[in-house]
Amino acid sequence: MHQPIIVMNITRIIISALLLACPLLSLAQSTPAIAPSFTYTDSEGNEQTVTSADDQAPLAASFHANATDTEGWNAHYEWHFYLEGQRSNPYLVRYETDTQYTFTKAGTHLVELWATFVQGNDTIAYTNTYWQSEGTPLSISIAESKLEMPNAFSPNGDGINDTYQAKSGYKSIVEFHATIFNRWGQKLYSWDDPAGGWDGKFHGKDVAQGVYYVLVKAKGADGRNYHIKRDVNLLRGYSETTSNSNE
Repeated sequence: MHQPIIVMNITRIIISALLLACPLLSLAQSTPAIAPSFTYTDSEGNEQTVTSADDQAPLAASFHANATDTEGWNAHYEWHFYLEGQRSNPYLVRYETDTQYTFTKAGTHLVELWATFVQGNDTIAYTNTYWQSEGTPLSISIAESKLEMPNAFSPNGDGINDTYQAKSGYKSIVEFHATIFNRWGQKLYSWDDPAGGWDGKFHGKDVAQGVYYVLVKAKGADGRNYHIKRDVNLLRGYSETTSNSNE
């Protein structure tokens, strides 16, 4: 006669326990988390989304918080940028969920996302203590600069060495300006990107074979200033199969 009452009481206890547990389970499942990363285009022209990079300047990067389980939480984000060994003295702090920055200085740059989530009396913080003990900062290493200009080119239409430009392998050049002059000091052409160059023309017409002059002023990400002045041999009848004119 009393067995149904016992079963009913046990059922009520189980249901009550589950109801009490559900808010705790829900809270545990909704704890916010961050997984910061950044996206950039490498020197080979490939877009990368990573947590570290070793490349050259200028390097433009988009930073993402990648925060999850933030519904119902008030979020605050701080991006801290600093050079290796200078964590206590960040050179930039940004207050936004995602941000962008172009690196133009050589060295290893580290980036931390300080994030705080508040819900009522509860606070989840990924700030100073977290980054000192658990977090791994994003890392961007910018190479020291390098720039060399050749002494000749052969704009003969063979597809080899047809343009006078910086030698391949230049690195971390953040400012660049080059000007071509003839032997009378007349300006023939100028360009502002080390990837650009002169095709041996003036006002759309081929200039004569001979010796010209280049003046380059540039600046590297490491602070190095380049002042390059040299002769440029324009060789129209030259064949690349016999030698390398960039030596």
